[in-house]
Amino acid sequence: MTATLERTEPGRAAPARTRRARRKRLQVLAFMSPWIIGFSLFFAYPLLATGYFSLTSYDLLSPPDWVGLRNYAYLLFGDPVVRIAAANTLWLVLVLTALRVVFALGVAAVIARLRRGVGLVRTLCYLPALAPPVAATLAFTFLFNPGTGPVNGLLGLLGIDGPLWFNDPAWAKPALTLLTLWGSGELMIIMLAALLDVPQELHEAAALDGAGPIGRFWHVTIPSIAPVLLFGVVNSIIFSLQYFTQAVVAGAVASGQAEVVGSSKVLGFPDNATLTFPAWLYQQGFHYYNMGYAAAMAVVLFAFSLGFTALLIRRMRGGTNAEEVA
Repeated sequence: MTATLERTEPGRAAPARTRRARRKRLQVLAFMSPWIIGFSLFFAYPLLATGYFSLTSYDLLSPPDWVGLRNYAYLLFGDPVVRIAAANTLWLVLVLTALRVVFALGVAAVIARLRRGVGLVRTLCYLPALAPPVAATLAFTFLFNPGTGPVNGLLGLLGIDGPLWFNDPAWAKPALTLLTLWGSGELMIIMLAALLDVPQELHEAAALDGAGPIGRFWHVTIPSIAPVLLFGVVNSIIFSLQYFTQAVVAGAVASGQAEVVGSSKVLGFPDNATLTFPAWLYQQGFHYYNMGYAAAMAVVLFAFSLGFTALLIRRMRGGTNAEEVA
């Protein structure tokens, strides 16, 4: 039997490779199609539509009327209320982000050192995160009621005059911060997983070098969980920029008119102290029907969130790379 050697011409091999590569790309696209469709329908199209409507005067009833950058000009220079809302949101971004990350890390560090009852304590710390935001806010406004709430009652037994909490412009945002910290169980679980993943050998080596508990935590634990801390900071910033439900419900309940939640009479109570940027955006779009102006506010909020997050990630990565080079 004579073996025959088949020679493949170069011109035929190239189309075969091209067909295989095309088939592989089609398979990848087929597997990615659910994500692509979802991204296009629920992110790309709404983002483009919001950008378009932000350049128009639109009230949901009549066709949009092109006004160019007039909405942005009014947002930056003409609307006095939006400055208050932006200042409140910025306060939440700075204070709430720092406290939320530190609080979640502190609780996770305490749980990681427990020897007994770890499962019970972990469950109790996580349970508040499962409470619906409206129900949790209602419970907090009851607990912090300045006249009948148990918190001020307990402070009174200790000889301390409790503040007015949600009824005081100076204490409304700190009360919202306490509410948010109480429900930060999800971030705490993520921090706990990161702490438990730190190699014990690193702590033992640092202890042999004479490092104390604080030194080991600062020089071993923090660098080891730096990516998780970055995630916590970014997550908290986005959460603070979108702060809406708790602020609106707390203001309405504290004002005594919870049945008209979202109306201009109770929004931001007291004295616009709980008025956030998303709340004013909602008011403009769905109460005043200034949908074009609300779209401009949404674009600014998205751009600010994207820019702030990108800058933070870049600086954190730059610091990490510098430490690795050193």
